Amino acid sequence: MEKITIYSTHQCPFCIMAKKFMDEHNIDYENHFVDDNEEEREKMVKISGQLGVPVILIGDRAYNGFTDSGVQKALLKNKGE
Repeated sequence: MEKITIYSTHQCPFCIMAKKFMDEHNIDYENHFVDDNEEEREKMVKISGQLGVPVILIGDRAYNGFTDSGVQKALLKNKGE
């Protein structure tokens, strides 16, 4: 299983939705809040090329946003479901 990293903000509804989805499916992830951490925000922009959140990394693949069902499928596939 590849490492999951999410770059999020405290108030972003899509970030909250993504983390809730991962929690409900027992998917381990590392969260970085970019609204109060400039270093992590710069990493996110370098990875994704944008300031929009969430940015979800599955291994070295970056997904921008969470509403696309492809992201959810990729998370479950990575978990082995």
